[in-house]
Amino acid sequence: MFVGDASRINLPEIGRIRAGRGRFRGLRLVHTHLRNEPLTRDDLVDLALLRLDLVAAIGVWPDGKPADLHVAHLLPPVEGGPPWRLLPSEPFFRSTLDPAALIEALEEEFDRVAPAVVATDKRDRALLIVVDIRRPPRGGAPRGPVAGSESRVNELKELCRTAGVRVMGVLEQRRPEADPKTLIGRGKLEEVLIRAMQLDANVLIFDPDLTPVQAHAIADFTDLRVIDRTMLILDIFAQRAKSRDGKLQVELAQLRYRLPRLHEKNTMMSRLTGGIGGRGPGETKLEENRRRARERIHRLEKEIDRFGEQRAGRRAERVRRGLPIVAIVGYTNAGKSTLLNTLTRSDVLAEDRLFATLDPTTRRLRLPREREIIIADTVGFIRDLPRDLARAFRATLEELDEADLLLHVVDAADPAHENQVAAVEAILADLGLAETRRIRVMNKIDLLPPAEAERVRHMHRDGDLPVVAVSAKDGATTAALLEAVEAALASQGFEDVAAPGQPDGASLPS
Repeated sequence: MFVGDASRINLPEIGRIRAGRGRFRGLRLVHTHLRNEPLTRDDLVDLALLRLDLVAAIGVWPDGKPADLHVAHLLPPVEGGPPWRLLPSEPFFRSTLDPAALIEALEEEFDRVAPAVVATDKRDRALLIVVDIRRPPRGGAPRGPVAGSESRVNELKELCRTAGVRVMGVLEQRRPEADPKTLIGRGKLEEVLIRAMQLDANVLIFDPDLTPVQAHAIADFTDLRVIDRTMLILDIFAQRAKSRDGKLQVELAQLRYRLPRLHEKNTMMSRLTGGIGGRGPGETKLEENRRRARERIHRLEKEIDRFGEQRAGRRAERVRRGLPIVAIVGYTNAGKSTLLNTLTRSDVLAEDRLFATLDPTTRRLRLPREREIIIADTVGFIRDLPRDLARAFRATLEELDEADLLLHVVDAADPAHENQVAAVEAILADLGLAETRRIRVMNKIDLLPPAEAERVRHMHRDGDLPVVAVSAKDGATTAALLEAVEAALASQGFEDVAAPGQPDGASLPS
């Protein structure tokens, strides 16, 4: 028995949603409401978060005798449906409720739903939380739909697909400013947890990124794994990095990102003592983990620097031979690797996934007038590119530093391609490449409606940038691109470089 006051009682800590699928906890909360009021929001939230069999409140008359019985129980997850049901109130002494039969029937109903969701799929099950943080306009005028929110949700879903995560549902929120502790506020966090329980999600994925304080607070409140967009991208890179250099760079980015987020839920009794001559507080496990992470970061930086020296030597050899370097850049999954394969008759991995290519790839290409160039494929960009990731992937970015011409590949069939162009241009500016000459390549015109495709084909300039329309899968559409590349290099003073006997697409070390 737990004794509270006229407004609330404090329940013991029994965890959150760690109950068997399709089963309740075997616990029922029966308490009194001194003013015979119905079940409150807090009662219903406790029912859902603790996965109780049911919650009941016995009302009390002023003379202390029982009044009405108020009961609620959980419902199986239904898209758009409520998480619980309130039974009609009835006088306590005339109640006909059979709790055991009700719970048995509910568990059978949950059993029919839960296995269909998860039994055949071993992937992580994620609930996505997308938060748009914007200050309201002056004068308090109402805002219309959030610009780009749909593209943000679609991009996060695509990141999950690439990472092998099953998306169970999406929750969106608009806020004038972020809650410093939980990003979305306590009330919304309760809604998130209830929805995760309904959908049997075991991971929460947030966009935008969480601060270390927010990540810790949400994880402590929910008992679920909590990751954000940057951590998801780092996980994708860890899965797809193939070269030794790329794997080291991904590990470095992960350690830099996770270091301030190392956390122990309970550090009590974790300090070690040194025995005779070494008594006193020692190093906590958390402090030891942080020290080891810093040491590993230092070793990785030194090893990556050695790889960088080797790459610098190979680039110097290409510069000595006077070969112009053309780098392919663009938003992830815009078709960069496919374009490289088509131009050079190569077989670089190209998939309809984000970040299919991580390690830089260089090929030799002969232009129509026998001018020979080096063409380099790079990792795809993405909006809000994690700073640690951009800093770690110096192998790719160094190719851009040496490039004489950039081919900015755009997925013309993506409804959000204008936002993607802006994101790529912003990243290029951050990298100090705003002045590097470039050509905008409008790719995937074969996926556009005929009228729109015709408009893109006749778009020869966008401000100061030349524009060429292609379908990277169709080599016949790339002739205009090669001519534009040749003209751009000629305007920079590059002379013809003869290379007899070298086939198109001959591989260079990357």
